Amino acid sequence: MLFNSIEFGLFFLMVTAAYYALPHRFRWFLLLGASCVFYMAFVPEYILILFTTILIDYVAAIYIDRSAGLKARCLLITSIISTCLVLFVFKYFNFFAANIDALARLVHWNYSVAALKLILPIGLSFHTFQSLSYVIEVYRKRQKPEKHFGIYALYVMFYPQLVAGPIERPQNLLHQFREEHPFDYDQVKRGLLLMAWGFFKKLVVADRLALYVNQVFTNLHDYHGVTLIVALIFFAYQIYCDFSGYSDIARGVASVMGFRLIRNFDRPYLSRSISEFWRRWHISLSSWFRDYVYIPLGGGRTTIAKTCRNLLVVFALSGLWHGANWTFVVWGALNGLYVMLEVITKRARSRVYHHLGVPENNFILAAVQICVTFGLTLIAWTFFRAATVGDAWYILSNMGRGLSLQSVSDGGFRREDYLIVPWALLILEGVEWGQRRFDLVEKLASLSMPWRWAAYQAAAWLILAFGVFNKNTFIYFQF
Repeated sequence: MLFNSIEFGLFFLMVTAAYYALPHRFRWFLLLGASCVFYMAFVPEYILILFTTILIDYVAAIYIDRSAGLKARCLLITSIISTCLVLFVFKYFNFFAANIDALARLVHWNYSVAALKLILPIGLSFHTFQSLSYVIEVYRKRQKPEKHFGIYALYVMFYPQLVAGPIERPQNLLHQFREEHPFDYDQVKRGLLLMAWGFFKKLVVADRLALYVNQVFTNLHDYHGVTLIVALIFFAYQIYCDFSGYSDIARGVASVMGFRLIRNFDRPYLSRSISEFWRRWHISLSSWFRDYVYIPLGGGRTTIAKTCRNLLVVFALSGLWHGANWTFVVWGALNGLYVMLEVITKRARSRVYHHLGVPENNFILAAVQICVTFGLTLIAWTFFRAATVGDAWYILSNMGRGLSLQSVSDGGFRREDYLIVPWALLILEGVEWGQRRFDLVEKLASLSMPWRWAAYQAAAWLILAFGVFNKNTFIYFQF
């Protein structure tokens, strides 16, 4: 069930109305049932896989809490392996089998493993990591195990963020299912406004840019020069608006019912470095890898060589988390290389700035750093979007060929798209700039009723008039 569908609109209204109509003690059951219906709308049978992982970690956490020392550690490892095994079979088995087969042919070794004909359960990587964080936090004694199986299942399956995050920690979300949330007009209004902003990002920006991006990337060898550059820039905004739009809708849906989900994006394309970009992009995943992989490996409190090793491991794993393809591994490793270079050159860059008398908060320096970071991010996005490493190399090696405005292809755009896209991006940047200075929701709330409702109607009109309503799936559903 896609957020950008009439079915979801009706589902959201019915679930929310029933939620506030029911006494607090029955609400968890309603939300768990609604989450099951929401998930089963994609592939019904895979609800069994989801409940298997839920049951494994539910039981493991209880026994981990009752144990100590080596026994607790063995239970934790068993839980992690069991949960990750499900992820491996559905997402990575065919990838590793194909690569081992290719290596075997290279060395003339007789090896043959048939590929599994399985469809990747939607959102498997997201709820796997959310479930793992719960078990790890119980092991670290930072979270008491949840004895109520239904409440724990709801923590993993909560429908607004079930299939594409944000990846919640138990300390933030789990206790909220036991709290009573009375109807709060301001909270509902804030949630609806956040949902509207998410729909604007998805329908007006992301799905319209997709018309150009998909045309170019599907027929790569028909294009070169500026067309490839424009397609890459459009993809950068497409994936940002698609994914952050989903997160905004998820947070908005949760807010309408009184729940607080973490913010997953913080204007990442205004970052002055790649490391800052990753503190602003997909924050829940970045912090997950930081807390459960990077810091346990030693983090940055070690030699530069070991810090670089740790960074490369984390970013390579992050790339593999996104997909079972070498393009994602290269994308992750490239981002790791960027951050490694930051660490290695940090002192040298500081000395240069000091020698030149340029303060760190200099406006021109900040602008240059933002542009350089965005350019490096575009290069990395090339591997993320391309179907193969060869396609990515074609893009990078042909972007400089025929650099003239006359060489720009329409890329599947119609005449009206060229008018809508600049205005949509201008509104996007304007709102995000405004959010740096004040709370736009509070600003709207402070307006008199006629102006406030005029703003609401204008927002609804923009989405309905300029949105692309062809039920495009969200990009991160594939992960």
